[in-house]
Amino acid sequence: MLDHTFFDSLSRLQLKMSHKSSLNSSGSHRSLRKGSSTEFSDFREYMPGDDLRRMDWNVYARLDKLYIREYMEEKEAQVRVLIDTSASMDYGADSKAELARDLAAVVSFLALNNMDRVLLYDMKDMGRALSVGGGRSAFARVLRWLEQVEFSGEADMLSAVRRLPGRGGGVTVVISDFLHPDMLDDQGAVSGYERLLQYLDYCGQRPVILHTMASEELHVSLEGVLNLIDAETGQKRRLVVDAKAIDSYERELARFMERMKRGCASGRGAYVLCDAGRDRKQLVFQDLRVIYDI
Repeated sequence: MLDHTFFDSLSRLQLKMSHKSSLNSSGSHRSLRKGSSTEFSDFREYMPGDDLRRMDWNVYARLDKLYIREYMEEKEAQVRVLIDTSASMDYGADSKAELARDLAAVVSFLALNNMDRVLLYDMKDMGRALSVGGGRSAFARVLRWLEQVEFSGEADMLSAVRRLPGRGGGVTVVISDFLHPDMLDDQGAVSGYERLLQYLDYCGQRPVILHTMASEELHVSLEGVLNLIDAETGQKRRLVVDAKAIDSYERELARFMERMKRGCASGRGAYVLCDAGRDRKQLVFQDLRVIYDI
């Protein structure tokens, strides 16, 4: 995990929140409701019982009618973080699983530091989310939860996203290598990945896709006749890995990542390729700049 000094340096950053919040707790994002913040919203005619301190006497002097000043209500935003905890994530000399923990910690810290609420989900167990609010003092709970997450077995990503409760403005961050048949299949008009994004848009969520990949997956150095074993299903496949096979793999991977990036952009979201072998500071402060409101 990253150290305290690193997280202290994140304090000046804030996640982009393109949707207004609809939660009930106080926070730092504008809601659709009218409230008592200092940002002016509109006038409306006075009704019995209204707070007379909001009366605009200048308007009364001009129009001879009583009007009340209304303000935008400040609301706590909701940041949902979904972590792919399948076995394929536990791979690489620099583990994708450790990268996923670090990315979830970074996003959670940014949300809590901005007085937003974080909901952390293990995509294999969507029924038990960790809900944390109350500012950065609650960050220790996030770290403890992340330390206990286990990466094993399989995860049905599309089904997991569809189990998210409710609708309303906010951000949903998905951390995964997306090495799942339902995500990779693009034979139909709409791929599983695009259906995932469509559902998040339907829920009023801004999608942030953190595509975690091991350096060995991005830059293949294996060659020869290899026996490969699927980390999740145990299926075996014998392949001849030569320059032609590597070139074909890298072209398909680049095409897949470009499709992911386009799909995310069309939903007003953000896509970031996260290399597990990259220096964490460069990854967080340079590569992830697109998810920050700077």
